[in-house]
Amino acid sequence: MFTGIVAGTAPILRIVEGDGICTFTVDLGDFAEGLETGASVSLDGVCMTVIGMDSGQVTFDAITETLERTTLADREEGDLLNVERSMRLGDELGGHILSGHVMGTAEILESRMVGEGVDLRISIPDGCAPFILEKGFIAVDGMSLTVGKCDEGGFILHIIPETLRITTLDRKAVGDRVNIEIDSRTQAVVETMLRMGKL
Repeated sequence: MFTGIVAGTAPILRIVEGDGICTFTVDLGDFAEGLETGASVSLDGVCMTVIGMDSGQVTFDAITETLERTTLADREEGDLLNVERSMRLGDELGGHILSGHVMGTAEILESRMVGEGVDLRISIPDGCAPFILEKGFIAVDGMSLTVGKCDEGGFILHIIPETLRITTLDRKAVGDRVNIEIDSRTQAVVETMLRMGKL
């Protein structure tokens, strides 16, 4: 489990394509301290399992399902990824509970500077519209964010300078795609109400 509080970014060192699998080696540096094979790490919001380590260079495998559902298939060597280690008992929950199971990808439709921050308008992935609500939680590339106004065409995110500084968002442009994980609690409530015919 994760909280959506990204610790920083890390570069992809190598990408090796195999038969139905793609192996990523990421330079986690200090983020790898205490990390063990089999541990879970969120990379751009995707829960990945450590399969090998050489100092701070950590290797992960992505299967076809992961590549088809996320933006990892678009990544190249040298690209930066948002990094979050999995929660430990007693950790502060600063964002909201995330599984790292990406529902799909969305496109950045608009980007507008607002003071030192940025307002982003993002499209809604297929099947996710009922679960994206104003003032609700959403994870974008692994970042726990609060939804601003939303309509059938998309939703707004108000990004503060600190988030831009510590994540990859300051490198994103209109037309880029991002990974989306909807809030599981919102999903459970909405789906229950839909089954009961309350919505």
